[in-house]
Amino acid sequence: MANITFSSPRMGKDVTVYAVAGDRGTVLAVAKQHRIPIPFDCQDGECGSCLIEVSHLDAPTKYSRHGIALTEKEKEALKQLGKITREELYEAEVNDMPPRYRLACQYFVRNENILVKFEGDETLPAQAPHITPAAKHFKGGIEIASVDMFLGYAVKVEQDAALHFDGLAEKMDECGNAEVARLFRQLAAFSRLHLGEAKARAGVIADDLVVPPDYVWPDHATPERTSLMAGDSSLTRLDALKAALQGEKRGHEFYLAVEAKTRDPEIAAMAKLFVREEAEHVKILEAWITREEWALNHPHAEMTA
Repeated sequence: MANITFSSPRMGKDVTVYAVAGDRGTVLAVAKQHRIPIPFDCQDGECGSCLIEVSHLDAPTKYSRHGIALTEKEKEALKQLGKITREELYEAEVNDMPPRYRLACQYFVRNENILVKFEGDETLPAQAPHITPAAKHFKGGIEIASVDMFLGYAVKVEQDAALHFDGLAEKMDECGNAEVARLFRQLAAFSRLHLGEAKARAGVIADDLVVPPDYVWPDHATPERTSLMAGDSSLTRLDALKAALQGEKRGHEFYLAVEAKTRDPEIAAMAKLFVREEAEHVKILEAWITREEWALNHPHAEMTA
């Protein structure tokens, strides 16, 4: 396994992902899989739009060799961009030592930990937050008028998510799928942790707190409920993780919608905190899914934690 850390001024924070070395996947392919916004056009080493700066994070040794092989297209593109010196070209051709800059579409993942920096396409305007369909339903229902009301919505989201995962765990037990049942209970526990955080921010929540009715949510369900409605004995851990990821993404989009739609700066600031937390939840699940897929594709290999 290799760790690739992506860093760019067009990203809110650095993102580290797992990649499987030796599967002939490029850094660009890994970036696209994890929605890292490396710009690209031709994807064939000719346009140079996917230029990246690569730093090797593993401790170097005197005789270390990275076994790189620059294609002629990549050499030419880097020369035209002024991103490779004669000395670097010599070291790459003669000693297999990597240059500082590479093309993401030509850089094949190896068993190494690297930091990938990119500037992004500065000719494109910064994208506004994606507004999920939940925003339209939400605005057509109850208007969030205060931070307390917003926190009531957040509490409702996490309560429903925990109950939903608990219900799925019970169904999995009934089907005899104990492994997936344990996973759903773990996800329910995470939702309760998030619920506790929301309640802590809200302070003392009144018993008569107004919670949103079903019709303000897409599909008449709070965002983090998954598409799984009943137990299935054939359900795998990977199936369950992907369903949970779908729910977390919907939760993330909901808070993005609140932040983008509200006119109250205090509500926007609070929603932004939840956006960041939900983004972390999404990344955690994506990492779990990557590890699960790797384990399924390499059943005889040991995967370190």
